[in-house]
Amino acid sequence: QVQLAESGGGLVQAGGSLRLSCAASGSIFSSNVMAWYRQAPGKQRELVASITAAGTTYYKDSMKGRFTISRDNAKNTVYLQMNSLKPEDTAVYYCNFRHVYGDDDYWGQGTQVTVSS
Repeated sequence: QVQLAESGGGLVQAGGSLRLSCAASGSIFSSNVMAWYRQAPGKQRELVASITAAGTTYYKDSMKGRFTISRDNAKNTVYLQMNSLKPEDTAVYYCNFRHVYGDDDYWGQGTQVTVSS
């Protein structure tokens, strides 16, 4: 089992920045991918960005240039730096962890990000 603890959400004005953190604990193997998803009211959950243990990243096109995903393997923690935030970024952001081998995945409880105009 893997447990995920998210933090860093909050209320910011448009154009502001937030840094989300997600710390993983439990039965963690080295071959894994950590990611951030988000879900707005009435919308489907969508992938924001992901990063492998080796540091390979993926972003949705709309996030490139504003969001940066990174990780600290020694701390089993993934970060999402969000800059130039827009009201449409308002959503609950969820941390996700999955092993490359074994096909198991885990979710954090979610952290609310609200961007006001």
